[in-house]
Amino acid sequence: MGGSLLQGAGTRMPTEHTDQPPVARDAAQARGAVAPKLKLPIGIQTFRRIREEGHYYVDKTPWIKSMVEGGAHHFLSRPRRFGKSLLLDTIKELFEGSQDLFRGLAIHDGWDWSARHPVLRLDWSAGSFGRPGEVEQVLMEQLDAIEARNGLEVGFATGPGRFARLIEALSHRAGQRVAVLVDEYDKPILDALETPNVARANRDFLRGLYGAIKFSDAHIAFSLLTGVSKFSRVSLFSGLNNLIDLTLDPGYGAVCGYTEADLREVFAPELEGLDREAIREWYNGYRWGDGDPVYNPFDLLLLFRHREFGAYWFETGTPTFLIDLLARRKVDTFALDGVLAGAELLSSFDVDLIEPEALLFQTGYLTIRDAQRFDGETTYELGYPNREVRQSLNRSLLAHLTAGSVGWAEHRIALHRALEVSDLDRLEALLRALFAGIPFEWHTKNDIAKYEGYYASVVYSCFAALGLDVRAEESSARGRLDMAVHASDQVYLFELKVAERSSEGAAMKQLLERGYADKYRADGLPVHLIAIEFSEGERGIERFEVRSLDS
Repeated sequence: MGGSLLQGAGTRMPTEHTDQPPVARDAAQARGAVAPKLKLPIGIQTFRRIREEGHYYVDKTPWIKSMVEGGAHHFLSRPRRFGKSLLLDTIKELFEGSQDLFRGLAIHDGWDWSARHPVLRLDWSAGSFGRPGEVEQVLMEQLDAIEARNGLEVGFATGPGRFARLIEALSHRAGQRVAVLVDEYDKPILDALETPNVARANRDFLRGLYGAIKFSDAHIAFSLLTGVSKFSRVSLFSGLNNLIDLTLDPGYGAVCGYTEADLREVFAPELEGLDREAIREWYNGYRWGDGDPVYNPFDLLLLFRHREFGAYWFETGTPTFLIDLLARRKVDTFALDGVLAGAELLSSFDVDLIEPEALLFQTGYLTIRDAQRFDGETTYELGYPNREVRQSLNRSLLAHLTAGSVGWAEHRIALHRALEVSDLDRLEALLRALFAGIPFEWHTKNDIAKYEGYYASVVYSCFAALGLDVRAEESSARGRLDMAVHASDQVYLFELKVAERSSEGAAMKQLLERGYADKYRADGLPVHLIAIEFSEGERGIERFEVRSLDS
């Protein structure tokens, strides 16, 4: 049934292609001239509209070609607003044979345009699934619409049965196998995480639905499921065990997002007047596997529109569930930047097993900084991808850890000024005020302040929320420093202790005896040693000692 999708013998795209610029170039670019400005595709997830209305487009068809050549059924996890919906829509137009839309793109000359395939696309993004039964209702509504558009009426009372029968009917009528695309495959579960019984019911329903894809394999040319999270194979994909997971595949690290080459080749007209290094610091840094980092596309497009830096992606909606989970699990905020994880941890996600590191990675708040192979297994070092995430997430965490005890805008400005001029008395007063302002009632209702890393987490998040270069638990030959803060060509070294668990003055003694300042003084930087001892009984700073060292 049906013909070949690709013309000629194809091979899987080599890894080194992942950060190459798009194949297509217009005549001006080919001559080395500066291309004219195009429209910014902000919020546009329709491939046809982008191509027909003159918007910028980064060619992702080399990765699509590689998917089609590499197998039938695929899965891809990426954070929100990274271009997954546009990728699916591009694939839809490709299988439907919209040849004119692909002229000049990499895949055009290698695709069999004589074979037009029906496409069945499910999109969960518009629904809300916090109540029982909503996932079944939304599915039936989508299947109703698909049948109506195609003049079909397949029947079947159950969602999975109707889904499978519709795939078969579309294939038989067209004489070609079907492309099955599922957008936001996990949203019905994520929407209900705060109501575990509903989340479990939605998960079990989706397991049966997605299992129908394997049952319908004979009628499917290609399938791709995309979402934010990566649920464990046992919990959600036990019926679809032939799924190829592209999430950490190094050959697909840039299938979503923009590379440095994309900025240089596609968005060159937008870069004039913008600091390239600042763009990297704010928005680059996302990695899946061991390939080159990519930019958050949503951030870049809004930067090009507004011409100023901001936390555009973060402000579109960081779930309170995430902040609450980190607090309930008593996760040390200073330990997030540099946490080690195995591949099994990064996919350890289910309704009844939510590891904070896995959730932070899958939702885009942590990314892969380094990957090492040991004894046939890969260990990943995770960290914040960029300034936007580090600064914004710690600002939200700080508000939760301190019950919003200070007016952050005013406090932030004062902290910045104190660091810029090395006003250590002012710095002490501001940190004391931060802890003293936490309401007593908040402490009595929460046991969060009783865990060992609480005070260090507050101090770390306080400085990280300023967007400063903050390095926690830096190692040296003599030990591990609690925190180093770099600001205005000066270095502030912090040692933090709980007074009830150490002798008076132990924090400053450790800073001096272990010579943490030596490497910074060798670089000619002014160094300030700051020893803070906290009182669990008083729930604040008991002792604040400083010593400034000349470079």
